[in-house]
Amino acid sequence: MKTLVLGLGNWIVADDSIGLRVAAELARMLADRDDVEVSEDYWGGLRLMERLVGYDRAIVIDAITTGAAPGTIHHLTPDAIPTQRSASAHDMNLPTALELGRQAGLGLPPNREILLVGIEAKDILTFADQCTPEVAAAIPAAVEEVLRLLQTGSPAD
Repeated sequence: MKTLVLGLGNWIVADDSIGLRVAAELARMLADRDDVEVSEDYWGGLRLMERLVGYDRAIVIDAITTGAAPGTIHHLTPDAIPTQRSASAHDMNLPTALELGRQAGLGLPPNREILLVGIEAKDILTFADQCTPEVAAAIPAAVEEVLRLLQTGSPAD
């Protein structure tokens, strides 16, 4: 099974970089795995959908804001994303992009094989080269969660 682990975010925006930071740790740990590609990106919508083409499974790591305590790790499916990464009127949300890609015959993983690991952010507005302490403290747990998902394929109950 070919898996993409993809960290999303922006390196210069406080907690928005959490997905990239987790992916950077995983890239070092998984460098010898031929069945797993670890990468990073900063787009949602159509660009994110295009990134998933050719993989059997994907684990996407990103900052989210739901009102939970900063650093809380959430498990989501593409249909349960609480926020829209694409604010542009020229793009679409991930569920719509996936549907369009499938209608176009692109080789996308099924929704049940797209796992989103959301890390609750505290500050996604401030330019900073580090996450807030509460969110930075969640990096080891998020790394472990992605490693667990690579083994089991499903979130913990």
